[in-house]
Amino acid sequence: MTPDAIKAALSTAICETAVQPRDDERFSRSRKLTMDTVLHLLIGAEGGSLAKELHSAGVDATPAALSQRRAQIVPDMFRDVFLRFNSVCGDSETFRGYRILAVDGTSVNMPRNPNAPSFVCNDSAPNGYNQLHLNPLYDVCNKIYFDVVVEPKPQKDENGALIEMLRRNEFERPTLIVADRGYESYNLIAHLLEKEQTDFVIRVKQNHSAMREIARLPMLELDCDIAFTITTTQTNEDKLRRHIYLQVPQKSKEGSKTRRGRWDFPSPYPIHLRIVRFQLETGEFETIATSLPRSFTLEDIRELYHLRWGIETSFRDLKYSLGLVNLHGKSDAFVEQEMYAALTAFNFTSRIVREAVVHQPKDGVYAYRVNFKMAVGLCREFFRTSNVDGEELIQQIAKYAVPVRPGHRDNRNLRAKGFVGFTYRVAA
Repeated sequence: MTPDAIKAALSTAICETAVQPRDDERFSRSRKLTMDTVLHLLIGAEGGSLAKELHSAGVDATPAALSQRRAQIVPDMFRDVFLRFNSVCGDSETFRGYRILAVDGTSVNMPRNPNAPSFVCNDSAPNGYNQLHLNPLYDVCNKIYFDVVVEPKPQKDENGALIEMLRRNEFERPTLIVADRGYESYNLIAHLLEKEQTDFVIRVKQNHSAMREIARLPMLELDCDIAFTITTTQTNEDKLRRHIYLQVPQKSKEGSKTRRGRWDFPSPYPIHLRIVRFQLETGEFETIATSLPRSFTLEDIRELYHLRWGIETSFRDLKYSLGLVNLHGKSDAFVEQEMYAALTAFNFTSRIVREAVVHQPKDGVYAYRVNFKMAVGLCREFFRTSNVDGEELIQQIAKYAVPVRPGHRDNRNLRAKGFVGFTYRVAA
């Protein structure tokens, strides 16, 4: 798709969402801040103050008026734009015929509000803080967000979020779910095995807390099949057959947030898995549970799991290139609006960037790729104005390139990051 076609697709998604029938009469009157205007404004917003965003967008309204207007819009309206935009864009890149969807979670810091559902208070944080947790499916080949579930941090349930996304999506082509440790629950694996057109690659634990059949395997490179049966009863026959007993609370309903023992299937339930273990350069081992056939070799699965890192770098771009760390509202609903707006803007930029061809020097030391942060600024300007030519935009994006340094690594410096206050925003 050309940049102009991508822009038209997003504008159409916004317009269709803005005009869909609603029982609410608050948007029926003629106003400066129409639904269409607010959707365009937040999707194209930067990290500055609200007054600056309104001025840059050419909207003659006060920040207070915008906040009042946003309070009348449910976050699902922004989700509708996100999904409509995805549905009309042809994201066709695959890996050996599979669409690769990586899953992970990340949290977004918010202003402190003890009365909000997102408020977290525990022994490690006695004063409390607020966060919303983002659970997306990320298409690593096309570099776009496919679907997402947003939850208050106290109700964080990454496995449950993935199950919800599996249930509400019908995959029309072969799809591979790639996940890190923490997703290896029996219930989730059963959901993945039952889902049509779906395979999975999940890194699993390999120490004393690993699944029973995996913990018994020798610690060396291997590629083997295992089979076991899950049961929710403890009959003599179950014990004789050495079924794995899963204690399910009697009052637990299907898909409830009772994480331990959550089970949505009949009992007994047989499971067959392929287990692949390979050694890293550091000498450590990684163990993968997968449903892929033997036509995918150990090296193929190693490469597929490595592709999962794309979702980690996308979180960095989402927060710091798109500016999701610089919010424009305090309430949970406002922050959820901005999450969907940032995801839509990310996909808009990524789809345009795919059309750019970066010139590679013949005798250069490194290959070069698009500078995504600069591309975000250029695409945002393209979206917000009507005097930018699509072909010229592609040339500008290709001009700003950065080298790709294979093997370049930095230790992850994990530290707590607070919310960037509203009074600490740059004027530029």
